[in-house]
Amino acid sequence: MLPPVLEIYVVWHPDDRTGALAAQQLVGHFHGTQFTGLIGGAIEVYVRSEAWRSAADAPRPIPSPGSPLPNGVINAQYVAVVLVVGLGLARAVQPARGPWFEYITTLMRTQEASPQCTRVFPLFVVDSKALYCTTVERIIGRYQRLGDSVPATGNALDTSWRCDLVQGLVQFAEGSGRRLRVFLSYTRQAIGNESSALELTQVVRAVIADTRLAEFFDARNIQAGEDWQEAIRSNASRSALLALRTDLYASRTWCQWEILTAKEEGAPVVILNALERGEERGSFIMDHVPRVPVRRSGNGWARKDINAGLAVLVDECLKRTLWERQRDLAIGQYDLDVVWWAPHAPEPVTLAKWLLQQRLTGQLDGTGPLRVLHPDPPLGPPERLVLDRLIHLSGITRDLDVMTPRLLAARGG
Repeated sequence: MLPPVLEIYVVWHPDDRTGALAAQQLVGHFHGTQFTGLIGGAIEVYVRSEAWRSAADAPRPIPSPGSPLPNGVINAQYVAVVLVVGLGLARAVQPARGPWFEYITTLMRTQEASPQCTRVFPLFVVDSKALYCTTVERIIGRYQRLGDSVPATGNALDTSWRCDLVQGLVQFAEGSGRRLRVFLSYTRQAIGNESSALELTQVVRAVIADTRLAEFFDARNIQAGEDWQEAIRSNASRSALLALRTDLYASRTWCQWEILTAKEEGAPVVILNALERGEERGSFIMDHVPRVPVRRSGNGWARKDINAGLAVLVDECLKRTLWERQRDLAIGQYDLDVVWWAPHAPEPVTLAKWLLQQRLTGQLDGTGPLRVLHPDPPLGPPERLVLDRLIHLSGITRDLDVMTPRLLAARGG
């Protein structure tokens, strides 16, 4: 266990039952397989709804990164509060006094005092009347909310707001304030239906335009007279790459360059698999990344599949950011003897680039194993065998010790 990095608190009034649905969504998402590969303490979700000291009280206070906790408990680096705003909360806050009013105003004062450590994300559920000419609107109305008024059906809450939240968490933890940029990697060429690849590209761009994500699209972003090859290389390494894998995509040289550059720079990569006829030959450069199928719906492409791919891409961005924060914490506290904190499990493509860099700087000299740590899940025995062969064929006499947090903990490290 490292000191906690990110803690998310879901806050709702007991009369707003959809707050529990929002909390259930976040607990299921952040405790799912996407984030369990990190070291313990990377991300945790807590809830605040029930009264604390008496039936009429507000919930238990939320720890602030700037206030020491009792018994030597370490504060999280970042505290994010998802404030579910419904009519129940609006009624409780409306008199501008009382426990809930004090609770919400304290939250906002904490954010204003330490915005680099605390961030409140308002979520308006079902009834947007809670926002109009109310005390709660006066307190939090100037802060951008997650999505719009999020609908609920029965015991299900629409998930469209979650991608907004994850993107906000990435910007919050990075401290840059810049929007996440999606590098769209595609080919205009198709087999048979020449408009198929272009049509998918247009639909994906339309979906991205409906989000708060930024986009790099070469036909629009590369300026006249600019070195287009260098522009593509530079932006592929500084963005999250979404690859539209249509039938001829894997055979296009610049598509291969774009994914190779992104991988070597440690950028998140997600493939939208839109194969219709299939591929004569794939590309080993395009393996070892998350892959989301996108299907046709009627006469077009299914937007829900594209949204699912974007959600995976944004999750990958947050996962990388948390991994980098944990790397910095571990280097300062533990002697794990890790030579490479790989943001993704190593593969021949990324291992070859890393070995070249290390050899040029003399970092491969010495004795003992070369320990590489990456998020779970671990590589399989055949995958590890291929990496071992690469190490020995390169003339390096040291063994490669590829570990994940769970394997390291099981070993007693």
